[in-house]
Amino acid sequence: MKNIQQVTDTIIQQGILPLYFNTDETISVEVLKAIYKAGIKAVEYTHRGDSALNNFKTLVKLRNLEMPGLLIGIGTIKNLNQAKEYLQAGADFIISPGFVLEIARYTLSKDIFYGPGCMTPSDIIAAENAGIRFIKLFPGNILGIEFLNSIKDIFPNLLFMPTGGVDATKKSIGAWYEAGVCAVGMGSKLISKTLMDQKDYQSIENNTTAVLSLIQSIKNQ
Repeated sequence: MKNIQQVTDTIIQQGILPLYFNTDETISVEVLKAIYKAGIKAVEYTHRGDSALNNFKTLVKLRNLEMPGLLIGIGTIKNLNQAKEYLQAGADFIISPGFVLEIARYTLSKDIFYGPGCMTPSDIIAAENAGIRFIKLFPGNILGIEFLNSIKDIFPNLLFMPTGGVDATKKSIGAWYEAGVCAVGMGSKLISKTLMDQKDYQSIENNTTAVLSLIQSIKNQ
């Protein structure tokens, strides 16, 4: 398990946090292999079904055997019991769709990265007051870039990552970076259900490689 700073640095350096879930264990494994080949060093698997925990444990075993340097976090965590269950299963970090104070207190006490989803200034203030420094703006497609432009100056010590609605284009990703994000979260716009259903892992790898390259070029401008 990595500490808060290590996870933060990895996500910022990568510039993107891919997230996905599939009920099928084999598909989940093959997607992980594809994005790792593309250069991904931190990924969020999401807790969205009865098979999620067992699939996650399989991914962690695979990582330990074949994927040095890869951080695997768990998303869609809504309570402390879920967080503890996945941490015991080997999660490197925790992501939530909203802010959960109990998770924040626990993870901070253990130096574990926790990225809560926030939608309002009140959410962000609550997270900041709890000691959180990395905020997931969710849902990004509803909030939009203007929201970040409006609030970022009153939260100068926080890092922001939008998730939801970020397209795999220079226009979309570039606009978010211009607004001041440290990374972007990308799910179906990167790892689509169609590609997973078709088991087109090469396209998933190619798409991920292209987005990583695009982000680096945007950051270097």
